[in-house]
Amino acid sequence: MTGTVLLVGCGNMGHAMLTGWLTGALTPDRVTVVEPVAALRRRAAELGVGVHAEAAEVPPEARPDLVVLAVKPQVILEVAAGHAGRAGQGATFLSIAAGTGLASLAGVLGPEAPILRCMPNTPAAVGAGMLVCCSNGRVAPAMLAFCRELLAASGSVWMIDDETWMDAVTAVSGSGPAYVFHLIECLADAGVAEGLPDDLAAELAVQTVHGAGLLARGSETPPGTLRRQVTSPGGTTAAALAILMADDGLAPLMKRAVRAAADRSRELGKAS
Repeated sequence: MTGTVLLVGCGNMGHAMLTGWLTGALTPDRVTVVEPVAALRRRAAELGVGVHAEAAEVPPEARPDLVVLAVKPQVILEVAAGHAGRAGQGATFLSIAAGTGLASLAGVLGPEAPILRCMPNTPAAVGAGMLVCCSNGRVAPAMLAFCRELLAASGSVWMIDDETWMDAVTAVSGSGPAYVFHLIECLADAGVAEGLPDDLAAELAVQTVHGAGLLARGSETPPGTLRRQVTSPGGTTAAALAILMADDGLAPLMKRAVRAAADRSRELGKAS
């Protein structure tokens, strides 16, 4: 893979993606990080990449092929404006800010700037992320291939044509790891409530979610069928599922949660 990357913002998500890239997709000398927070900058430097506190510190001769904007939606446009000059130098921009649309980004980067939006998630740090992208149609095929290959180092990559789907993508996979982590918390707490030691309950919960995810990922069998395969009539699993699958159970709760996240993504988009 050829190409150089300027990563703007190296918080949790930026660092997760950077870690994924450096597992084989890129060598450290081809990545530069701009991060104003000293502790986060030091963490990035430990990976061997070049680091700067602000955009003005990046040497003028540095002409990255790809500028990845990994900052919060509340500051994305201000930060992007600080790098708008790179569009004239041939850079492609990739934003991972939730809610901020391609049109808003083009408003500060310029109408001719090649721009992608990407919604990753934190499992990218271990090569198991979900990364969904859309572009403004100005990204050159070679750069689109570079971006796909780069992102694939962090997990599964999907390209979509309809940008309006990004709010739902954000709500399902972007925020989704937090839902799963909370499920692990709840499952472990329920085990403790039934008398298990804390450490055993935690291990049972983490390994069960991990194993179930691997089984679902590696199987062509739909999740609903996998569920039925482990549910004996009148057994313990059936008793639990009677609660989880009740009219007021997990399904309507999850729909409300995802709707709340998607609505917030749309609000962020309107504010940008």
